[in-house]
Amino acid sequence: MIERILPSRVVVEEAFSDPPHATLFPAEEELVRNSVEVRRREFTTVRHCARRALGALGVAPAPILKGERGAPVWPRGTVGSMTHCTGYRAAAVAYRADVRTLGIDAEPHAPLPDDVHDSIALATEQRRERELRGRNPGIHWDRLLFSAKESVYKTWFPLTHRWLGFEQADIVLRPDGSFTAELLVPAEELVATADAMTGAVPDAVPGTASGTQLRTSAAPPSVPRELRGRWLVADGLLATAIVVENVPDTP
Repeated sequence: MIERILPSRVVVEEAFSDPPHATLFPAEEELVRNSVEVRRREFTTVRHCARRALGALGVAPAPILKGERGAPVWPRGTVGSMTHCTGYRAAAVAYRADVRTLGIDAEPHAPLPDDVHDSIALATEQRRERELRGRNPGIHWDRLLFSAKESVYKTWFPLTHRWLGFEQADIVLRPDGSFTAELLVPAEELVATADAMTGAVPDAVPGTASGTQLRTSAAPPSVPRELRGRWLVADGLLATAIVVENVPDTP
């Protein structure tokens, strides 16, 4: 499903149930040792999806552990994002040489609880939602807004290692399946951290025939003020995705 809103250079694996053969590495098992069974299953399946996607990039199976603020730690030279909700799990990965960062999110296509909606939606967003509902009442625009904000955060955090509140992104949803997110943060926060970029790109991308040396910038690049994403609704689910692609160096 979600591959329909992602570029071809991003590899996606998804599951609509929990395969019984999916397993965890011991270090991953430790992360969910005290979790309830539902949490264990979704954690296991989404990592199973991630390893299959990474395998398509030529990356050997390895634990996908949690880093700062619970963000997944991806193998060197790759970026990725994972999502899970009732009846759906997915992982999307790419070479860091191609994609700086990405974020995906999936949710049930159902109304968002009022208390949650009020805590995540700006006044401008609520006004636009009312207009969208008037034109297309079959879409749960409130849940779609929540999902878009989740994708924004998953895209933002790997670059900055900084928290981003729901109120710090102004989302414009469009009926054509696209959206934009204006980041309402100070200019000094729109800079990728050195830690996020250190060792970001391997000397050679796995699976390439040439083994061409790949360069990193001398200074971390800026984070876009505006992020562009896509959304879809299908089979009782909705999904959002954002991809920030790398711009090749010019001679």
